[in-house]
Amino acid sequence: MSEREVLTYDLFGTATRELAQEVADSGFHPDMILAIARGGLALGMGLGYALAVKNISVVNVEFYTGVDQRLDVPIMLPPTPAAVDLSGLKVLVADDVADTGRTLELVHAFCEGHVAEVRTVVIYEKPQSVIRPDYSWRVTERWIDFPWSVLPPVVDPDAMAH
Repeated sequence: MSEREVLTYDLFGTATRELAQEVADSGFHPDMILAIARGGLALGMGLGYALAVKNISVVNVEFYTGVDQRLDVPIMLPPTPAAVDLSGLKVLVADDVADTGRTLELVHAFCEGHVAEVRTVVIYEKPQSVIRPDYSWRVTERWIDFPWSVLPPVVDPDAMAH
């Protein structure tokens, strides 16, 4: 299956507003949005504005190393949000896609037991995901071209290696 799901910046704006409306309509009012870097950053920011949530935090999880190439397990990179900072909060975890779902599962498990409630939101959900996001804009089996990652970097990443 070579056809790809193509998300444009325009469609991303639509997806963000529709997801925000879905969250609002569900009656969930998050105290914090926890965006998974890098893919969930734009969604987290957009939802923050749309849902009037100023408390946005970031967690960096590494899993994908390339197209269909990933580590054995996702790894949460430091600095991670302190559990005490999350205590008693209603947290909305945002990411671009639930592919295997392992990254969302990791962050959801990290929050659980520390927060009052945790829900997950993604732009795309894939059928094989081990976790069902609470909110997703589309379900697809295809590889997704995101507007922020479809073009190559403007710098040579190898030249920047330390």
